[in-house]
Amino acid sequence: MDKQKIIDILNSEMELATGCTEPAAIAFTAAVAAEHLSGKQVESVCVRASGNMIKNAMAAGIPGTNYTGMEYAAGIGALGGDPSKKLQVISGVDPAVYSAAQKLVESGKITVEVADTPEKLYVDVTVESGEDSARAVISGAHTNIVLVQENGKTVFENKDGTGPTGGIGPEEIKNTLSVQKIYEFVQQIDPENDPLDIIRQSISVNTAISEEGLKNDYGLKIGRTVREELENGMIGNDMVSNAVCVTTAAADARMAGAPFAVVSNSGSGNQGITTTMPVVATAKWLKAGEDRMLRAVTLSNLIAIYIKSKFGRLSALCGATVAATGAACGITYLMGGDLKAIGFAIQNMIGNVTGMLCDGAKADCALKISTCTNAAMQAAFMAMKGLCVQKTDGIVENDVEKSIDNFATLGNKGSSGMDPLVLDMMLHKRKKQLS
Repeated sequence: MDKQKIIDILNSEMELATGCTEPAAIAFTAAVAAEHLSGKQVESVCVRASGNMIKNAMAAGIPGTNYTGMEYAAGIGALGGDPSKKLQVISGVDPAVYSAAQKLVESGKITVEVADTPEKLYVDVTVESGEDSARAVISGAHTNIVLVQENGKTVFENKDGTGPTGGIGPEEIKNTLSVQKIYEFVQQIDPENDPLDIIRQSISVNTAISEEGLKNDYGLKIGRTVREELENGMIGNDMVSNAVCVTTAAADARMAGAPFAVVSNSGSGNQGITTTMPVVATAKWLKAGEDRMLRAVTLSNLIAIYIKSKFGRLSALCGATVAATGAACGITYLMGGDLKAIGFAIQNMIGNVTGMLCDGAKADCALKISTCTNAAMQAAFMAMKGLCVQKTDGIVENDVEKSIDNFATLGNKGSSGMDPLVLDMMLHKRKKQLS
């Protein structure tokens, strides 16, 4: 086992992000383009993005504002974003930038088009000022710049698709990890001496936005509603309800644009919340101690990273199902589960929530996360009793690695038919709303 390589994977696939990562990626790309406009004021912005990016960015809140959607993200990024902050590109932006972006949007100077590309994660932004223009393109990962042009002249290009911010690629992750290797790594780490800062940060940062979601009204208020029902006795005050409460509160706040960062997983803030918060809540409920909580959160995040390396960054299927599969493993570990039990937890999740549709990033993502958190707890309880979805059932096979491969194949090959259908529905609905 290459211990350092696994730590490098954690640091590559987990990072701070402010707001939904798809609008953040659009803002980041626009900021990079604007940086190459020779210091001139941006007068217009054209965004060409893959259907998956448009789907996920269309209705997501922009942190610190009442705005939603791609046009505002592009405008704020182009007019005041700091690309060195990556997915926190609009963190700390001068409020005057918001007003300037709003004027550009309302004047029709920011346009969004569907790009003709097979790449699921793709953003191409061109900014103009007078006769000058600059262009930036990301592909494959949310901050992976593969092309920069100034007035049509290429100043940076990486045809291999691995830009300066690309991190560790999915093939390397797949070749490095397996369920068994992840479990062995978690058993061998030394929480006091090994560099697990990103895991500690995920616990503290994602807990902070959860607490914010419980304090104030955001989105569908799913977390607050669960807490209120706990307090008035409509549902039991137990470990499962507590985990659902704190996890969904974080998603409520994030999707409504609360000005709080999260630590993402595999390019998704909601996945970062879902891999972390159910495990943190369970660890605290069980009084498991910091050492065991750190190991469990590490296990959860690595399982999700591993599955996502096969599943892909974006898909027609909801990424919360993958993240909650990681959480089910972390919860099983906290309850004393071994490698076999963790495998059972994965099988139980694949047999349950596989097929949940992704219809973009928006307030009701918190509702899907609630469902997946419940499923993760149930999967863990079953695993601890030696109960597992059988190889005769559905896409589950006897070997957990083969079940993961089937899950990933469904997410990849199944997306080609489902994605255009979902996007067409969403764009048609949006056109009617704007008319």
